[in-house]
Amino acid sequence: MGKQYNKVEKRTRRKNYLKRKREKLLSAKKLSKSTNENKGVVKKAATKKTATKKTATKKTATKKTATKKTATKKTATKKAATKKASEEKS
Repeated sequence: MGKQYNKVEKRTRRKNYLKRKREKLLSAKKLSKSTNENKGVVKKAATKKTATKKTATKKTATKKTATKKTATKKTATKKAATKKASEEKS
């Protein structure tokens, strides 16, 4: 029974912790809005830059996978050609 009791305690502690965390976040948001309206504009510009960086990395990743696929296709065709050559010799 002790373990179940500990679970209940943990659950209540976690709920209280999450509640405090949420309240702290909300109060921080209210303070940031009231103190500086220009910060939001700067943050929006920064997020746009990161979005373009992410798309650039995605493009390079797709290029890498495409080159890997072509390399495996070449090796497969080479193997097939060697098999045919060995069959013809036999």
